[in-house]
Amino acid sequence: MTQVIPGENEGIESALRRFKREVSKAGIFPDMRKHRHFETPIEKRKRKAVAKHKQRKRSSRR
Repeated sequence: MTQVIPGENEGIESALRRFKREVSKAGIFPDMRKHRHFETPIEKRKRKAVAKHKQRKRSSRR
């Protein structure tokens, strides 16, 4: 769990900016988007197959 404790003379804007940076570093947003809706096993297989295909396509360009 990401936690940011604001400093004594730190403004809320800078603390919020720090929090957003920590959340993005921890990779919480992609994980949250992934778990937003239930994904059936068939959908999961399709998504993984598409990702694998994209990865192969990218690596063959090099």
